[in-house]
Amino acid sequence: MERPTKSAGIRDFPRNAPGALPGQVVLVLQGGGALGSYQAGVYQALHEAGIEPDWIVGTSIGAINASLIAGNASQDRLARLNEFWSRMQRPSGWDIGSAFSGAHGNWSYWATLTQGIAGFFTPNPFAYAGNGFPLGADRAGYYSTTPLEATLGELVNFERINQGRPRLTVGTAHVRTSQMTYFDSGRCKLDARHIMASGALPPAFPAVRIDGELYWDGGILSNTPTEVVFDDNPRRDSLIFTVHLWNPLGGEPATMAEVLNRYKDVQYSSRIASQITRHQQTHRLRHVINELAARLPEADLGLPEVRELMSYGCQTRMHVVQLLAPQLTREDHTKDVDFSAAGIRQRWDAGYAHTRAVLARKPWVGEFDALSGVILHEARYGAFAAE
Repeated sequence: MERPTKSAGIRDFPRNAPGALPGQVVLVLQGGGALGSYQAGVYQALHEAGIEPDWIVGTSIGAINASLIAGNASQDRLARLNEFWSRMQRPSGWDIGSAFSGAHGNWSYWATLTQGIAGFFTPNPFAYAGNGFPLGADRAGYYSTTPLEATLGELVNFERINQGRPRLTVGTAHVRTSQMTYFDSGRCKLDARHIMASGALPPAFPAVRIDGELYWDGGILSNTPTEVVFDDNPRRDSLIFTVHLWNPLGGEPATMAEVLNRYKDVQYSSRIASQITRHQQTHRLRHVINELAARLPEADLGLPEVRELMSYGCQTRMHVVQLLAPQLTREDHTKDVDFSAAGIRQRWDAGYAHTRAVLARKPWVGEFDALSGVILHEARYGAFAAE
């Protein structure tokens, strides 16, 4: 699969040179199946601009893309992403002509459901023996992801990941307790199981066992795991690129096809707007604490109870740049299973173009409210605006 080539007109950044960017670079990748090729385009644009992430946070397909980036040297990352997404492409099948493009889309969808995707998942015939058939907790899914384990083994160097540069965090859902669980290369050794657990979306894929416990796809609980960055300790100034595959905004659905499509967008956009608002409020209060502390008498600053209260303050600033995958022509609720070559190519190209546009504009440069700890630069309908 050919990638878009670097074009003129965008000034490259020094490769993470001190002072060139407002803090550590964080890449947050949503889950969304085939939609994840958009994330590969985003990374290509960052890479060509000399911006490499210091920390990558991913869920589901976002965790897979994140592992391909973190698990390879910078000069090899695009090649590994390209190889993975080339393997994910479904053969085009019969050439039935543009007049029957809808029929071709349905054929591709049903072919994926019945045959799986080579290098990713294959049907589990025992799952169709009846809902009560004893599959076992480690195999209870309509598909087996054993091919994905082999693909990750070929394309990802987990020894490199466990060196912690860049840091990798993947989100999972703990089956037994319904709690969001993050596996972080800075705190534990990661392997293919952690990536597969992050993408184990039921009932399609079986849960993955790690240290005796079962985990499902983290997108069940938080498909946009930005909160792990906001809650990190110690907090750091950051430039956070959050890559959204599901549109939080949409019109009123008037057909059942539109209902199914909008339902998935609402479900997996993961309440990101309310999450950002909450963290903006929280970080503003931390900055307010600093301002109030600066007005205290010198004699009070040494008091233990005052030091305790001051510890809740924070001077860090986080710029959140949102990138949003577009809705393709004739796209419907099966879009996350659209592993067609055309679908993968279009989304990769869109991620590349959108990211180049925002890098050229550099919205994080300028004057901002001194009390704002989280500044959102939101993508809507192809335009970027700071709020």
